Amino acid sequence: MPSRIFVTGSGFISGLGNNVQENLTSLLNLRSGIGPIRHIDTVLKDELAVSEVAMTNDELMRYAGLNDQSAYSRNAMLGIIAASEAFSHAHLHLHKGLRTGLISGTTVGGMDECEKYYQDFLTNDSKNRFIDIYDCADSTEKIADHLGLRGFITTISTACSSAANSIQFASRMMNAGKLDCAVAGGTEALTKFHLNGFNALKILDKKPCRPFDASRNGINLGEGAAYLVLETEEANQRTGNPVICELVGYGNACEAFHQTASSPDGTGAYLAMKKALDMSGESPDSIDYINAHGTGTDNNDLSEGRAIERLFTGKIPYVSSTKPFTGHMTSAAGSAEAIISILGLQKGIIWPNMNFSTPMPELKFSVAAKMIRDLDINLVMSNSFGFGGNNSSLIFKKYGIH
Repeated sequence: MPSRIFVTGSGFISGLGNNVQENLTSLLNLRSGIGPIRHIDTVLKDELAVSEVAMTNDELMRYAGLNDQSAYSRNAMLGIIAASEAFSHAHLHLHKGLRTGLISGTTVGGMDECEKYYQDFLTNDSKNRFIDIYDCADSTEKIADHLGLRGFITTISTACSSAANSIQFASRMMNAGKLDCAVAGGTEALTKFHLNGFNALKILDKKPCRPFDASRNGINLGEGAAYLVLETEEANQRTGNPVICELVGYGNACEAFHQTASSPDGTGAYLAMKKALDMSGESPDSIDYINAHGTGTDNNDLSEGRAIERLFTGKIPYVSSTKPFTGHMTSAAGSAEAIISILGLQKGIIWPNMNFSTPMPELKFSVAAKMIRDLDINLVMSNSFGFGGNNSSLIFKKYGIH
């Protein structure tokens, strides 16, 4: 019989703040992290709105307690900060006898440093020092080294579903008896590659994004990192950690409809949500809140909205996208939005879909435009959909609810 999987720690850095509490404070105060580009020297600097972590690379080095900037990409530093917070939150340094894994999602890896030296690569035969930190797995190795983890360490790269898939994979490893606990999530730094790639697709909004709004016009990119600590029930009996909530369901479906677009009818999104529900043993009308992928593009919001209507044929839960707060954190979005969903579960809050004014005429439901407080929330779903149609859903349950 599969073990119950408990969430016992979290760490989070984004444009909203440098830890979980700072992110929560910004959410409660309806403060968005989206603004002008500050840290990237790009021709798009005055055109696009993004959500950047406030600190420079030098400041991140000091904040993380690191001393060799040449060894760390911004991506790795963000991951170290968030994973260290989660690791400390769950007191894993006191439980070195547990089989603890690290599963980290990322896509850009050390591209933020390597792209600065592109011309040097073309004209200089000497090996540039940043080539060693280009690979996606480098940030995972750096996080593991910083935490002192020597067991199972792996990197997931499935675009914007990476962090959600990391959480799923960690759970499967624990249910297979391979791990007792895991630090799972994702990290992603903004890069010129990010900005130029999404801009070439013509899906970036120069104004703050408006997911599920009839006037929506695209994505605001964001950066940051977020990790959860997951423990089996048996491991939790050993650690004695307070349980934040329980991961009761997850599902992944790769529809492969298009390289970058979701299917118009939302087949992949529907399958991912249904798999998560089937695993949880819960009925659709038991879900209290869906943190939607909700990027603000024409394609995603219509596809996801249709999938929600197809699955939730009776009562549609409260739905909102929190990307107007954090921007689209791409490979880190799944774990960042999982933490935001869990915070809502703990506090009895439905997070607002900021900047929303006009419902989409194609959908029968509308999103939560304002914050709703003091609700009895027992089950939340968090959706993360990646390029190539890689769709993932997670379901978290309030601990102690039967």
